[in-house]
Amino acid sequence: MGMGTSTFVIRWVNLLTMLLAVAVIIFGVWMSTHNDGCRRSLTYPVLALGGFIFIISIIGFLGACKRSVALLWIYLAVLLVVLIAILVFTVLAFIVTNNGSGHNNPGLRYKEYKLNDYSSWFLKQLNNTNHWKRLKSCLVKSEQCRKLSKKYKTIKQLKSAELTPIEAGCCRPPSECGYPAVNGSYYDLSFHSISSNKDCKLYKNSRTVKCYNCDSCKAGVAQYMKTEWRLVAMFNVVLFLVLSMVYFVGCCARRNAASYRSKA
Repeated sequence: MGMGTSTFVIRWVNLLTMLLAVAVIIFGVWMSTHNDGCRRSLTYPVLALGGFIFIISIIGFLGACKRSVALLWIYLAVLLVVLIAILVFTVLAFIVTNNGSGHNNPGLRYKEYKLNDYSSWFLKQLNNTNHWKRLKSCLVKSEQCRKLSKKYKTIKQLKSAELTPIEAGCCRPPSECGYPAVNGSYYDLSFHSISSNKDCKLYKNSRTVKCYNCDSCKAGVAQYMKTEWRLVAMFNVVLFLVLSMVYFVGCCARRNAASYRSKA
């Protein structure tokens, strides 16, 4: 790749990524002012990512404009670290999310989930008392369970609904408990359950209790996290390929800059 072409590409790619970084930072600031404490913790990685992209883009942009071998070396070294980090994270994400899936129950359209089906990493995170206490507080605040009775007016509608993993695991007792549903968010607990599942005793109709202490709820959260991680992993595959091409062009720009300096 010629000197002019490689430096032109690197210059414009990093200019675009600088603008993207500014947009990411603005989005992170917006998240921090418009979300509650549960989602606000997500803003710190977003702001850090935006700041990191901005810094590395400036280094690449200045290196290409000034044909600075030193800046381009720094740019390529940091970009290589980023590529390795993305690759490691993506591989780990696919490994961690390899286990776990829903179980079908007769008469129900939605699936139920069992905690022991998921990877040991998920089990460690969700069984951590402090982590789960914080997650449970967020689930209660979201009021997903309270909304079920409004979304599904009849028991037939509830059984034929495609509940989310969190709705299926946290808002209702497991089907094996046998508690008759009165509506989407209330069950007749006077029914004597013969199931040995401890979740049957943990479930309460109270808005702040529900099945938030149940393993089925933790399993629902694990399934949600698995889906989110898979999406992130697939995005990372695309990002890795794009950055690999940028890295190749950067290598050409660095080599051409060194050649230009030697002739000057």
